[in-house]
Amino acid sequence: MSAAAKVTEFLKGTKLLMIDGKPVAAQSGKTFQVVNPATEDVIATVAEGGAADIDAAVAAARRTFEQRTWRGLPAPQRVAIMLRVADLLEQNAEELALLESNNNGMPITVATFSVYGSANWLRWFAGAIQRNYGHAVSDALSLPGEFLAYTRKEPVGVVGIITPWNGPISTFFIKAAPALAAGCSIVHKPSEVTPLSALRLAEILLEAGIPAGVVNIVPGFGRDAGAAMASHPGINKISFTGSTAVGKSLVQAAAGNLKRVTLELGGKSPCVVFDDADMEVAVPGAAMAIAMNSGQACFAGSRLFVQKKSFDKVVEGIGAFMQTLKMGDPLDPSTQLGPLVSAVQKERVMGYIEAGKAEGAQIMSGGEAREGKGFYVPPTVFAYTDPSIRIVQEEIFGPVLVATPFEDIEEIVPRANATNYGLGGGIFTSNINTAHRLAARIETGNVWVNCYSMLDAAMPFGGFKESGWGRELSNSGLDAYLEEKAIYVQLR
Repeated sequence: MSAAAKVTEFLKGTKLLMIDGKPVAAQSGKTFQVVNPATEDVIATVAEGGAADIDAAVAAARRTFEQRTWRGLPAPQRVAIMLRVADLLEQNAEELALLESNNNGMPITVATFSVYGSANWLRWFAGAIQRNYGHAVSDALSLPGEFLAYTRKEPVGVVGIITPWNGPISTFFIKAAPALAAGCSIVHKPSEVTPLSALRLAEILLEAGIPAGVVNIVPGFGRDAGAAMASHPGINKISFTGSTAVGKSLVQAAAGNLKRVTLELGGKSPCVVFDDADMEVAVPGAAMAIAMNSGQACFAGSRLFVQKKSFDKVVEGIGAFMQTLKMGDPLDPSTQLGPLVSAVQKERVMGYIEAGKAEGAQIMSGGEAREGKGFYVPPTVFAYTDPSIRIVQEEIFGPVLVATPFEDIEEIVPRANATNYGLGGGIFTSNINTAHRLAARIETGNVWVNCYSMLDAAMPFGGFKESGWGRELSNSGLDAYLEEKAIYVQLR
């Protein structure tokens, strides 16, 4: 059966929750519809999970955790199962990418890349299972007498994973891979806008050998299912990717049992181009920093700063480059720009564009939504903007770039840091001293020099300030799902 036929077959009937290894209807009987953002057609009906369904999912996850169904398996067996998940992702990559693209609107090439990237993350964290050591510290003690003292690293418990709509597969595995490597059990609430790939992934996880009940999928809305997860006493940790406003509310809800919380939130990332940059790299690099996934990325380079001598040349070059990007059917491999994810998101982005115009910002390119079916908004570049206006200060989450000139590194540091966010930052320069000096002074969790948006499982990903708490990927990402225990044994 072709990948397209598999997707068609998968979408038939109402898609159910996956709890304790079984597809089940929502206890309320409610459902909701899922829309293809490129065509505006309803493509699926999905069961709408609520608080009662979260209770059932937590009970399944809690049972498997306490009975050591997953964490009690020998390490080599858990490694083999996670590697099998990675293999199955790649074997089903075409199907998963089609499903993701139909649901999210991202170009098929981007969706395919996210599937293979997730497989790489799984393999890295599978290897980390056998690197999860405690430490013997007996010889370092200052206690009287003889002791055997050592530490253990143990899974934090049941983890609630809440993911956004802009990268459903990748944001699931950036959390689930380290959680599984640590030995945790999982309850996952995907965005109600893009729940489909999570339900297909649940089938793949079971096929790979993840025991029933270890990973449970409950699509639903934040006001019900999400709120129930945040306050649930049976959940030990919440890992959330989404807006800063929702992240703050989760912190308050998690206070009931002092859940551990990892937050990957919003951004308003600076992208800085110096006069000495290689413009053949800098212009497309800065353009794609905002155009990738139609600007629907938390670390999108949405604030462009260009040294004055090169300002006009760079802004014009970016506008011209944007014109060469093909916007259209996400399933066409030549498409580089897909639609925004929903009518709500299109309205939000166009509202910011109109606000920018009203507040006196100068449009250099773009600025109008595309007519016809689909939630398409071409990339828009504003220039010479007042640093206090909304399009400079607020996260838009769309393909809107604001460009401002600067004189030198001493001027750009405070301007780059003049935001409540601190997730990403780009620097384009041929001067190694400039690159390292500015990278050290930008208040952001990720800095890319002469490139943008690179991620690797061995490197931590996260933000400063209101861009979040904690780190994902790398050993730091694994530690977020572990508790460290100190054990003292007095020897006689």
